[in-house]
Amino acid sequence: MRLHRLELEGFGPFRERQVVDFDALAGDGLFLIAGRTGAGKSSILDGVCFALYGGVPRYEGGERRVRSDHCEPDDPTRVVLELTIAGSRWRVSRAPEFERPKRRGAGVTKVAADALLEELVAGEWIGRAAGPRDVALALDEILGLTQQQFLQVVLLAQNRFSQFLLAKNDERQRVLRTLFGTHVHGEYERRLDERRRASEQIRRVDEELLARLRAEAAELAEENGLADADAPADAARMTERAEYRARTATDEVDRAFDAVRAAEVARAAAEALQDRQLARTRSRRALAELDEQAAGVEAARVRLALARDAEALRDVVRAAAGARAAAEAAAQAEADQRTGWIAAGEPDRGIAELRALEERLTGELARWADAVEVERLLEGEAVAARELRARETSLGEELAQRAAARDTIETELADLARRLPGLVAAAAVLDGARAARDDARTRRDAAVRAEVLRAESASAEVARLARARDVQEASAAVATLLQHRLAGFAGELAGALVAGEPCAVCGAVEHPAPARVEGVAVTEEDIAAAERERDRALGAATAATEAALDARAAYEAAAAIAGDATAIDAEEALAAAEAAVATAVAADADRDRDGRRRDELAVAHEELSGGIEGLGADAAALRERLVALDGRIAAARATVETARGEHPSVAARIAETEARRERARAFAEALSERAARESVVADAEAARDARIAGTLFRDAGAVEAALVERAEQEALDRGVREHETAVGVEKERLFALELELADVPEEPVDVAAARASEADARTGWTRAVQAQAQATQLAERLGALRDGIGAAEDADRERAEEHRVLTRLADTVAGRAPNTMRMSLETFVLAAELEEIVDAANVRLGEMSAGRFRLQHTDALARRNAASGLGLEVFDAYTGRARSPQSLSGGETFLASLALALGLAEVVSARAGGIRLDTLFVDEGFGSLDVETLDLALTTLDALRAGGRTVGVISHVEAMREQLPARLAVEATPRGPSVIRQEVFEGLAS
Repeated sequence: MRLHRLELEGFGPFRERQVVDFDALAGDGLFLIAGRTGAGKSSILDGVCFALYGGVPRYEGGERRVRSDHCEPDDPTRVVLELTIAGSRWRVSRAPEFERPKRRGAGVTKVAADALLEELVAGEWIGRAAGPRDVALALDEILGLTQQQFLQVVLLAQNRFSQFLLAKNDERQRVLRTLFGTHVHGEYERRLDERRRASEQIRRVDEELLARLRAEAAELAEENGLADADAPADAARMTERAEYRARTATDEVDRAFDAVRAAEVARAAAEALQDRQLARTRSRRALAELDEQAAGVEAARVRLALARDAEALRDVVRAAAGARAAAEAAAQAEADQRTGWIAAGEPDRGIAELRALEERLTGELARWADAVEVERLLEGEAVAARELRARETSLGEELAQRAAARDTIETELADLARRLPGLVAAAAVLDGARAARDDARTRRDAAVRAEVLRAESASAEVARLARARDVQEASAAVATLLQHRLAGFAGELAGALVAGEPCAVCGAVEHPAPARVEGVAVTEEDIAAAERERDRALGAATAATEAALDARAAYEAAAAIAGDATAIDAEEALAAAEAAVATAVAADADRDRDGRRRDELAVAHEELSGGIEGLGADAAALRERLVALDGRIAAARATVETARGEHPSVAARIAETEARRERARAFAEALSERAARESVVADAEAARDARIAGTLFRDAGAVEAALVERAEQEALDRGVREHETAVGVEKERLFALELELADVPEEPVDVAAARASEADARTGWTRAVQAQAQATQLAERLGALRDGIGAAEDADRERAEEHRVLTRLADTVAGRAPNTMRMSLETFVLAAELEEIVDAANVRLGEMSAGRFRLQHTDALARRNAASGLGLEVFDAYTGRARSPQSLSGGETFLASLALALGLAEVVSARAGGIRLDTLFVDEGFGSLDVETLDLALTTLDALRAGGRTVGVISHVEAMREQLPARLAVEATPRGPSVIRQEVFEGLAS
């Protein structure tokens, strides 16, 4: 993966479009990203991460935080990155989601996030994916690195080095789990543990089931008398006894059933004879009752004959009666109409006169019909006229109010126009004031820190000089002892000479003048003690020197930021800058408030002006409508006055006339109806009397008395015939029964004894069936319990063995006993990865520390039952011992952390498919290093350029500016937004 070009616009501290040409920096291979604190150096790396993954991890708010605060509402926010992966060149463009004020009205509107992925093919950019989701999916396949892996192998960001080196086992495990994707091993642990817990639960359920089955079997046996008093409960033996009891009960049921069948046959024979006796008695009684009904049946036969004769005269008799009733009703109606006519003040008239009056009144009603419609509409027109006049008055008042409101708005707009220019000028310095305040705060903090660090540096320098003197004194003591030791060697050899034995030096057997020992003899132990004291002093001097260098570097860094200002001067400058910011903020707020008020008043003025014009047009149209309406009302009133005459209204005159016409019509129709009905009555009565003459009936009254309705005639006929049939049937039945029971006595047969015998037999059979059912159910239940106990015992044995194996496996994988190392499966896998990372890191750490330090993976047990297996320690070649990473100095920690981070990057990239990383960024505080250590770190980074790799380093350390002339300079402008200057010097590569 090689980065070529980066564009940032409206992103982080960059408002205007900034371009970074990585290809131009590739000539040297190692370049610096420099700038003051807060200028936006790390934002360049944020832009790379946002382009590839759509987010910036150091911002909790995600995409919403990447838009520059310096952007105006219409300014774009966009990041474009060109890079090469596996020989293909790609271009990624992204824009985040953000909110901007609406162009019309109040409130904000949301601008959606956007993304585009293009590939360079034959010199032309071809779109491959569009939209944040599709671009993310495409890049996942192309990059081959997750965001977390990318941050560990390409963007080595601030504070990530020492975190991994100094982390505890569980913290280091979380980082490695994310990088190497070993969640699946943790899932194995979780699922095995779930299976172990599930197995434990099944074991408990099995044991409870087995105990419950045994208890239930014992309880059943005890309740039913099948248990042995002096022997433990045996389900098989109790089941055999219950089955024997069930077979015995079945035999009892068979015998009881035979007895029931015999009793049923005897009872049925007695009941059959009793039924025939009772049937004979009922037949005799029924025949006697039919004889008693004979007289009534004969009377019904006579009445039926008369009814049939009268039926032939029914129509003429009923027609004459109906005509008489209709004539009487017509006469009563005529009398009622006459009474009403005269009561209305009308003279008595005949039919012809009444018809003529009805026609005349109908003509008058036709003439007044149009006038009544005009009268009805007249009231609505009058109401409409009143409403229009009220609306005219209301419009006038509203016009006056709106005109006054418009005058007030115009006055306030004039005031705002005079005030706004001054506020705009005062608020224009806000960005510069904020930048000055931030710079003043940085200088104040640095000045305060510099005063403290100056004293610490002086103390550290004094301690360093003291330790240096200690080394000199200890070294001098060792040298003195060595000289004394050499000088005393001759005396020691002379003391060992023996007369007659050869000398160990010259071989002579004679020793004429042996040397003498002068002063106190110096031994090897004395020299070894002095050398130990010298080494101790040397170690203390080394530590003091490192501490003095660290203190001096910290002081110089703080002093460089503070400049020449003292803490008091810097505090005063900060107070003045904050006051300027407060003034500008207040002016900015007033400007925004007055600007919004001006916009609101302009909209309101426009609305009022339009409303006044509309209301004026409405008032003119209203006056025209009133003139036309008044003319229509005058014409309608003249028409109505003529039509109503002396009546209160035309409608009242019409109503009165219609009532008079209706009375004349009804009186004439009543007179005509009475005359017609009287003629019909005479004809109908003559026809009736002619039909009755010559019959058995005297007159119409006799005919009416003899008439019977059709349903009653049918009932009489049916009763006569049913009586005749019943007599014949009953005589035949009685004759058959008398013949059948000729030899049977008249006394009824008693069946109570037969029924009682049957009941007793059935009761015995029921008891036997119940006993059999109970015995069978008991045997079946005990048999089921016996089988269940056997199956439960077999299953319990199998599951116990499975549970034992599963528990041991789950505990071992989870790092519990019998796992003596307390190392889980996932930790074991990650430990192998960590060993490979340590091996890769030691290649560089050995070079940077001149062979002194080497990282070591340790799987030693952690204290207090903490997780083990991912420990790190540092082997110090000077002492020959391993120690904790926390014991390293600041510079040593940085070197070890950098080596570990680079080793981690190599292993992670290899795990991601052997991706070649041609571009690498290191964002870390190099200010903690002394000059020599800084040279070692840069030498290590310089070695990463092998094979054409480009390495970018972020730092504000001045010494790095001298060693890395190729750089990107990030500077904050006086108004706030930052800019990027790219400085590339020819010939650097040589």
